[in-house]
Amino acid sequence: MSYAVIQTGGKQYKVSAGEILKVEKLADSRPETKVEFNEILAYGDDKSIELGEPTVSGAKVEAELLKNGKERTILIFKKRRRKNSRRKNGHRQKFSLVRINKIFSKDGKVLSEAEKMKTSEVVVNEVKEEKTEASK
Repeated sequence: MSYAVIQTGGKQYKVSAGEILKVEKLADSRPETKVEFNEILAYGDDKSIELGEPTVSGAKVEAELLKNGKERTILIFKKRRRKNSRRKNGHRQKFSLVRINKIFSKDGKVLSEAEKMKTSEVVVNEVKEEKTEASK
């Protein structure tokens, strides 16, 4: 089972082919388009691993953007006691839902490839999973 460690949005993710990932919103991106992650920190499988210093040049991960969205509202409430000073604020973080399709090594060879799926089925299944997690 091949995997790669990518960096996007200031965070690092360990990904494998076929995996669905929620990352920080990707700029200038539309659903059902191809996305490439070029900041690969490491890649490998159970037997060997290739580490970058800090990144592996030439390696890349190809993904498909499924949808852009916003998280649930987080309320920020600040109150100073005995001063009648209150502040209520809300925040909804934007995210992009991506499906990892291919992982390429530094010489351009495909390490792993995801099975072909209809994107609408994946998005519907992901939305159902999010709703069940939110209700827990």
